[in-house]
Amino acid sequence: MSIRLYVGNLPKELERQELAALFSEFDESVTTKIITDRKTGKCRGFGFVTVKTDEQADQFIEKFNNYLYQDTPLKIEKALPRTKGKGEDGEEGSVEAAAPSGNSNSGKRSKGNKSKQKSASTESESVQPDPRWAQELEKLKQLLSAQTANS
Repeated sequence: MSIRLYVGNLPKELERQELAALFSEFDESVTTKIITDRKTGKCRGFGFVTVKTDEQADQFIEKFNNYLYQDTPLKIEKALPRTKGKGEDGEEGSVEAAAPSGNSNSGKRSKGNKSKQKSASTESESVQPDPRWAQELEKLKQLLSAQTANS
């Protein structure tokens, strides 16, 4: 089973071959993909690397997370699984759904498109917190409960 890793903080002028050359020093069997802008063809600042095993993924993250490449530290973590059936509009809706319901800015993002606004409100009920932030969220909940108990 292959493991997909997110690679962030990539330079805009980066080519896929350069990224592949950097990571092939670690293991020749890795595959790379850079996400590019449709209009300019330049790197959007992130990409993906696929390795074969979990152990390889952990070693890869340990070696290359915060690795300085062209004067910028790379950010590497296990990629979240893709959600099916969502394009760029779906991503915008999920960002909206993550906003608190009392936020006055939540309606401004999809102003003029009522169908998006309706789908965002139905999606907000099923949105789960990002697992990468679960520990931080738990700490914040504990701090908040301790503050309310002291008040």
